Amino acid sequence: MSISDDSTLIIAGRNAVREILERNPASIEKVCLQQNSNGLKQIRILASKAGVPIQFVPQDALRRLTGGVVHQGVVAKRAVFTYTDYSDMLSAISTDLDVVRSTRPRLLLLDGIQDPRNFGAIIRSAVAFGVKGVIVSSHHMAPVNAAMVKASSGTALRIPIAQIQRLSDVILELKERGYFVYGASVGGDCSMWNIDWKCPIALVVGSEARGLYPDTERVCDHLISIPMGGDAESLNASVSTGILLALAFQPGYDILP
Repeated sequence: MSISDDSTLIIAGRNAVREILERNPASIEKVCLQQNSNGLKQIRILASKAGVPIQFVPQDALRRLTGGVVHQGVVAKRAVFTYTDYSDMLSAISTDLDVVRSTRPRLLLLDGIQDPRNFGAIIRSAVAFGVKGVIVSSHHMAPVNAAMVKASSGTALRIPIAQIQRLSDVILELKERGYFVYGASVGGDCSMWNIDWKCPIALVVGSEARGLYPDTERVCDHLISIPMGGDAESLNASVSTGILLALAFQPGYDILP
């Protein structure tokens, strides 16, 4: 998905376009298909059933629309992406402290993920594991664009994403709401095996190059690390997020040996 002007976003790729046609076709203004391209029958049928206009265009036109992102012969135009208000998101997930404690929701906070493909892959894992909402910083953060949505296989359009200026500010509020805030860090004070995952959790992930910003680190309840026995200093941010979310959502998890 990429912003082409002040009011339109472009969704590129077959999976991403199929996803939004199946889930929210009313938001689509138009589907553009590459002339003489094969394998687009299902998308044509979905668009036709939903009453979404279809336009057949040359390959170069699709390339210009997506800014060079691989489009697989199909793009869709939709209304501009808007971030969810984080206060509304938190209220919709859990109304009060007792609900947070009883339902133990999981949130994901992203602190400066600059690669859109990493951003998209992380969101895909968040949706797969059932994260209730994502909060991202507004500084040094990848946009919701064509590469991001394609990397998420369209799931970025399925989960509320809020944007705030400083994650450290919202982390303090999350603690007041009953969440335990765990920051992913190579030099963390706790191994992921020694963390209690059976509680309301806000997992904070930074970029693999820089990690979390210092003001974010300072307000986390724990900084957790992923033990590695091989000859590598760190993992890709999306891989690390997937591993930690797998633990956070393991049924009946307490503390593994």
